[in-house]
Amino acid sequence: MESPDQVREVKVCILGDASVGKSSLLVKFITGKFNEYQESTVGAAYMQKSLIHHGQSYKMQIWDTAGQERYHSLAPMYYKGALGAILVFDLTRASSFETLREWVEELKMQGPEQIALGIAANKTDLRDSREIDEDDAREYADSIGAMYFETSAKEDESDGPTFKLFTGLLDRLPPPPVRKAEDDLLQLNRLVQNKNDEKKRCC
Repeated sequence: MESPDQVREVKVCILGDASVGKSSLLVKFITGKFNEYQESTVGAAYMQKSLIHHGQSYKMQIWDTAGQERYHSLAPMYYKGALGAILVFDLTRASSFETLREWVEELKMQGPEQIALGIAANKTDLRDSREIDEDDAREYADSIGAMYFETSAKEDESDGPTFKLFTGLLDRLPPPPVRKAEDDLLQLNRLVQNKNDEKKRCC
């Protein structure tokens, strides 16, 4: 693990249908607040949050993509190089869950390898109107190796499911690449060890 004073930068993208609450979940995570009248995202929006998780410092760079179909072609610009993706659907709208499946297939074909996935079933405050069964959604999440959280950008506490969804991605990230300086040090250590071994054999 990296030392706490070494900040790991993590790019995350948020994908999903229009009006499922992607921006509201992001604002909740960043500020702990809920905006009743959140404007629709145009193209994409960017926010970042620095935090310490399990002793490691992170800077999360989060791209919130627009859900409207006319912006779909821009999405690869935002999930390129991402280490994590959060896919959001509205549990009161079955069509948004089908759109989520389509995003998953796109990520499989075009997204980064080993990308960590999280699925958010948003709007639990409207659970009486839900159209997607929780067990079915969890089963799908398990089938693609994704975390699954039922959330409400409106009602979640600051350390609730929304927060756990974002920080949970950090536990699933692929290991960071070895920096060149560390790689050179490892190579130097191997050379020194080889020289020492040669001396032992010849003496």
